[in-house]
Parts: sequence; structure tokens; C-alpha cells
Amino acid sequence: MTINQLILRNLKKNIKNYYLYVFALIFSVALYFAFVTLQYDPGTGEAQESEKNIAAVKVTSILLVAIVTVFLVYANSLFIKRRSKEIGLFQLIGMTKKRIFGILTLENLILYFGSLFVGIFVGFSFSKLIQMILFKLTGVEALASLHFSIEAFFQTILVFAAVYLIIMLVNYIYIKRHTILALFQITSSTENKVKNISVWEVIMGILGLTLIVTGYFVSSKLFEGDFVSMGSLFTVMLVILASVIIGTYFLYKGSVRFIANFIRKNKDGYLSINEVLSLSSIMFRMKSNALLLTIITTVSALAISFSSLSYISYYSAEKTAKENNPDDFSLGTKGHADEFEASLKKKGISYSINEKEVIKYAVATKGILSSVPKNLNMDPAHMTLPVVSDDQVEHIDLNADQVLFSGFSKAMSSIISFKDSGNITFEGQGEKLPRKYIGMSQTRVLSTPYKRGMPAAIVDTSTFQQLKENLNPKIQDISSSYYGINISNKKSLKEANELFQSLPFTNDPGQSSRYENAERQKENMGLTMFIVGFLGLTFLITSGCILYFKQMDESEEERPNYTILRKLGFTRNDLLRGIRGKQLFNFGIPLTIGLLHSYFAIRSGWFFFGTELWTPMVIVMVIYTILYSIFGGLSVIYCKKVIREAL
Repeated sequence: MTINQLILRNLKKNIKNYYLYVFALIFSVALYFAFVTLQYDPGTGEAQESEKNIAAVKVTSILLVAIVTVFLVYANSLFIKRRSKEIGLFQLIGMTKKRIFGILTLENLILYFGSLFVGIFVGFSFSKLIQMILFKLTGVEALASLHFSIEAFFQTILVFAAVYLIIMLVNYIYIKRHTILALFQITSSTENKVKNISVWEVIMGILGLTLIVTGYFVSSKLFEGDFVSMGSLFTVMLVILASVIIGTYFLYKGSVRFIANFIRKNKDGYLSINEVLSLSSIMFRMKSNALLLTIITTVSALAISFSSLSYISYYSAEKTAKENNPDDFSLGTKGHADEFEASLKKKGISYSINEKEVIKYAVATKGILSSVPKNLNMDPAHMTLPVVSDDQVEHIDLNADQVLFSGFSKAMSSIISFKDSGNITFEGQGEKLPRKYIGMSQTRVLSTPYKRGMPAAIVDTSTFQQLKENLNPKIQDISSSYYGINISNKKSLKEANELFQSLPFTNDPGQSSRYENAERQKENMGLTMFIVGFLGLTFLITSGCILYFKQMDESEEERPNYTILRKLGFTRNDLLRGIRGKQLFNFGIPLTIGLLHSYFAIRSGWFFFGTELWTPMVIVMVIYTILYSIFGGLSVIYCKKVIREAL
């Protein structure tokens, strides 16, 4: 038999084990090529117009390569381990290690670069679809085209050729450092199958659960207590991250095994076939896979968190813009309002105007503060707030001694909270004016440039006149008038916004467009969501494949056990029920813990990103769970094949 025949026979023999590896490689190459094509396609220039966006795309491509490299190297190490006996046999018949390395290199060359070119073709085929998704998310109105980029082609070849060299280096080191005897013993060695659980493992398990719960608790209080300065916030976030990651590692190292052993002990040794195949196997193997599962769980949680937060911001764009801008357009001076009105009339766009007189006033709020964090870079007991009269706000009528706050931002309300009632004092240039605070209204009366995250104070008309007579000119740094213009026919809103943006004063303080703010947030977060989705999908596929390959490896090791159980009279269905339980744990535990980690991470500060939490978060988690579950199903199918061949 010639070397070429040997290589072809080995490829044919091992292709059934490599099919998902080939799929993941093709998928990774396709994803990378399609992504890099966007950088060189002139049609996507508008979606990447800023330097920050271009830098983000470049950094994403680097992270994409890093994820794929780690996956391919790890997957290759699993496969070469399974072929250790084959490598040992080659040495027994007289082949040198150099010749064996050459055979493996040629095999991988055919498989790897064959998959590489197929992946480039697939990436090219779907590049237009990916471009359309980018345009849709960022709101860019451009025509997507099917464009083959020579620059992207050579960059993809160069990057994945470098990854191939890394894989070959790992193979060379593996063959070089193992003797013939060691090669025959590798696949027969167990994975840390210890029968007794030590006291240290029990302590580690309890400590793991404690660290995770502590991390969850601190994250839920992150923006409610004393952690307000940037230094303390950064420190606490690092502590939370370290606590959760270390706790997760200890959980896999000790907690899962301890809980499984506890259940096993309570059974007094009477385990069903389902428990033998699932509970016992997990108890013995979870510890040895602790580091791998910790990495997968942590990165899964990060992927879900970033995807959810970016989607929260994108999903909430219009509602956030509406909360920040109660009117379609906000203007600060009568001259600007008149100029915009003239433009609308010229185009025949009907509108209504909402004019309010606004003053700024120093307000002593100590009597209504519910909680004030320490180290805050402002004095919440003495705020400078915009004030309007109740006759300028619909459906609100106050007594002379009453004051109502309105439009407090959710982000600020998580740091500073007010009581439902109490006493406040308006502090003007001369006399002080005490009033009764009657609560916080959800009605939005002013746009963000007037409030700057703080609430607006609504007072009775008589009180407003008294305050006007006692103004402190030093704090009147905003316009004394607010002009809100609303377009009658919302179909004309886009045209009205184009008119507004064409005016010379658009970027002046106090001017804002609700439509423009929503579109900008969608554009920025659309690109972020696109990038995070790319990375999240890549990691999902690679981590799912890694777990699948790990289960393939374990199934092959447990093949003799399946043979014994079949000879004892257990049917394929008996064994398959146990396998399903095992895979439910193997894929379900990392997924469940990852979802919990991401939930508490998102809950700690989601309000900084938007106004909607549950819908975007649940959608992301459900999609992630469905895609992740596919690999669990594939593992069950492979185990079913092994069981069928066991007897």
C-alpha cells in the first residue's frame, strides 16, 4: 500500500468522525469571509462611516479568528488523541515520527483546505444576505449587492493558513513527546474517576455555591448602595466577575459531583439503568471537565448578556426617544421655532405647537430623599431643577402649596430614590419658598436637554409667578422657553426631520428631534447588535461542537460498558433513556448556569441601555437555548449509534 492510498483510506475511515468538525470549519470560514467582505464592500461604507465603527469591525474580525483558532486547536487535539493507537501502530511497523507527521499533515491539508474553499464559497453566497441584515439593523437605505472581494479572499486564506500551521505545530509536539507505549495507553486511561469524595471537594462545592450567590446578590445591589464613584463601581464589578467565575469552577469541581453523590447515597446503591448511565457518569467526569465547562459557561453568559443588552437598547430605541423627547421636535428659542415652522409651512406639513415657559431653580430636597448613596459627585439634597406651571401641562391641576416631579430618568432613579411625599424648599435669590411634594408623575413635559436626567418640577400658576420674581440669574443657563412641535400626520415625520436637520441651529443646545434620536440609537446599537450577534453565534457553534466532540470521546470510551449492559439484557431503549438523561445534564447544566449568570448581569444595569427588559432578554435566551439544544440532540444521535454497534 502506498502512502497516498493510506492517506485516502484514513480519510475515508475517519470522515464519519470529522463531519461536524468539517461543518464547524466551513461555518467559521464562511462567517469570517462574509464579515471581512463587509469591510471591503463599498456598499457598506455608510453603515461604517465613523472611525469607531471601522475599528469595531476590525476588532471583531480579530476576536472571530481567536475564537475559531481555540476551537480548531482543541477539536484537533481530541481527534489526534482518538487516533493515538493508530499513530502507535505506524511506529510499530517501522514508520518514523517524521513520516507519520507528514501523513497527518497531508490528511489535514486535504480536509482543512477543502473545507476552507467550500467555506469561502458559502460565505460569498450568503454575503448579500448578511449585508442586508446589517442594513436593516442600522437603518441604512442602500441596495445590497453580491460582491466577491479579492482582498477578503486573500485575507481569509492567509488567516486560516496561519491557523493551520498552529494546528500542525500542536500535532508535531504531540507526536514528538509521546512514546509508543504512551500512545497505546492514552485512550484507555480514565478521566479522574475517583470513587470517594474528599472533604476538600465538599468544602469546594459549598464555597462555589456561596461565591455564585454572593456575586448574584452584590450585582443586584450594584446601583442601589454605596457603589457610585467610578473607582468603586469598577472594583465591585471585578469582584463580582471573579466571584462568579471562581464559584462556577468550584461548582463544577465539587458541587455537581457532591450533589450527584448525595443522591446516589440516598439510593443505597440501588440505581436504575437511567441513573447508572447519567448520574454516575456525570459524577465521575464533571470534575475533570471543570475548567472547560467554566470557560464555556462564562463566555456563554457574556455572549447572552451582551446580545441581550444591545437588543434591549435597539428594541427600546423609539420608547427611549419618546421618554427623552415628549414632542416630535424640541426647540429652545422662539426664533428657531419660527424658522422651523416656516420650513414646515413651505412644504405643506401640518403641525401643532406646544409652548412652555421654563425657569431653573435651586431646590432643597433633603426631606423627600429615600436613599442617597455615598461618594456621589453631586449633592442630591440641593438640586437645580427646571420648573414649569401646571397650566402648561394637560390633566394636571395642583394646589398653591403643592409640587409634583415629572420625567425622572430610570438610570438616575436607580441611584437616587425619592419618597412618595414630603416637604421641599425652593431657594431663590431672596426668600425661600416651602412646598409639599406629592410624588413622581410619569408624564413627560420637557425634553432631555432641559432636564439632564433630573426630574422637572411642576407647580401651581401662583407659585410659578412667585418663583419668577425671585430668580437667581446665575443658574439660568437654559432658555426660558420650551417649544415642542408635533407633526399631525406621522407619515410626514421623516420629511419633517430632514427639514429640521437641514437648519443651521440643529446642533445648538436645547434642540432635539425624537425621530433622529431614535434612528441614531438604532443605527449605533444595530451595528453593535450585528457584531455581538456574529461573535455570539460563532462561539455558540464552536462551544456546542466542543461539547459534542467531548461526548463523542466519552461515548467511545464507554462502548465496553454498553456492551456489558446489553449482554445483561438491557435493551437499546433502556440505555438510550440513560443517555438522554446524561446529555440533558452535560448540555443543560452549562446552559442553565450561563443563563442564570447572564440574567443577573443584565438585571444589574439594564436600565442604562433602554426601557424594555423582559421581551428582548427572553427572545435572546430562547434563541440561544434552541440552538444550543441542537448539539445535545446530535450527541444523543451519536450515542444511539454507539449503542447499536455495542452488540
